[in-house]
Amino acid sequence: MTMQLNRRHFSIATAAAATLGGFGIARAQGDTPLVLGQSAPFTGPAAQLGIQFHQGAKLFLDQYNAQPGQRDVVIKNLDDGYEPDRCAANTQKLIGEDVFALFGYIGTPTSLAALPLAVKDKVPFIAPFTGAMSLREPFHRNVFHLRASYNDETALMVKQLTHLGMKKIAVFYQNDAYGKAGLDGVTLALAQQELKPVALATVERNSADVAAAVKTIMASQPAAVVQVGAYKACAAFIREMRKAGYGGVFFNLSFVGTQALADELGKEAAGVMVTQVVPSPYNQANALAREFTEAVRKAGGGASANFSSMEGYLAAKVLTEGLRRAPGGKGTRDGLIAGLESIERQQFGGFEVSFSSKSHVASKFVELSMLTADGRVRT
Repeated sequence: MTMQLNRRHFSIATAAAATLGGFGIARAQGDTPLVLGQSAPFTGPAAQLGIQFHQGAKLFLDQYNAQPGQRDVVIKNLDDGYEPDRCAANTQKLIGEDVFALFGYIGTPTSLAALPLAVKDKVPFIAPFTGAMSLREPFHRNVFHLRASYNDETALMVKQLTHLGMKKIAVFYQNDAYGKAGLDGVTLALAQQELKPVALATVERNSADVAAAVKTIMASQPAAVVQVGAYKACAAFIREMRKAGYGGVFFNLSFVGTQALADELGKEAAGVMVTQVVPSPYNQANALAREFTEAVRKAGGGASANFSSMEGYLAAKVLTEGLRRAPGGKGTRDGLIAGLESIERQQFGGFEVSFSSKSHVASKFVELSMLTADGRVRT
């Protein structure tokens, strides 16, 4: 069963109000809340990624904080506009304010700017919205990943394409650490079948100037294009490629922002493929989707049901399970790490999460979805 995408847009003022609202909930046993620090884009061409993830996380935490006897968990979010320098400054500020953990950072270049700061001060760095291997290797005790890697996503893409006989595959990628991570994944998957990308073209981060990329990719006439970018640039590329007469298929990594991409493209979204690393929020056969969409309904406008917001919801849910499992029930950073490491093959509404003292990557779940002209997402 597929549900129609909710197309409501939320302003940054709404996101900010929602964040501040979290501090007004009555606190359990007089405790001060545990504050999670989040640096993410809340303005600019990647803003919907930060807004949607944050809304989903806050949706869960509002429910969690409403339970009697809980120590409140709230999010302090700062806007980095999807720029690494701003993210690093935000992270220094949050660590300086002694936040309990860093949570829900959006993007590879930004998360890479924050990582050494989190590692240096031993601050838990939980559920960054990125699948880059550079954040997973080498292993860091304080870093936990909820989602599958970009290597996992691109492996599924290449497997699907080559199974259908499509071997001329081009890559359109963002010219930074994120784009390089996606490109590496595609190149690795193709090499395993003794293939190479037939063309490569880039776009700058936070830009939708795709004219040169369209010219380069069109010249190779690929059967498919793998896109490693955010929704604004990827939508612009798809539109311009089709104007130029391209009739092949487009595959996008989950980071693109599925709802945001569909909103940008409208009817032109038909047939665009996106890999997903959490189950579909539109499939009510899934227990996590039922729980999440019911929470959205009860909240009455604080969030919309989409992949990015459900990932935020799930990330917050997993984090609080780590707190629940903390030895002695103590809200300490070491307690959170130990609690998360004790989550082994646990089902969260049908989504399996498994950590250990040697592995801090919860899942390798990846599936394909397709956008339709009427704003739906089929999986």
